Amino acid sequence: MTTRCGWARGDLSIFYHGAERGIPVRDDRKLFEFLILEGAQAGLSWDTILRKREDYRARQNAD
Repeated sequence: MTTRCGWARGDLSIFYHGAERGIPVRDDRKLFEFLILEGAQAGLSWDTILRKREDYRARQNAD
């Protein structure tokens, strides 16, 4: 059985917890994405933010 944080319950948050959380990032665009996600998360659940992640990415690429 895999051990993970209690907040990682849904499919998106389980994937995020296992594949991205705690992994060092050096790419500026990826760091900026995480900064935006962290700011948006204030007061909301990670499931809510992760569901909206593709919307944030679409806006980032809409020059």
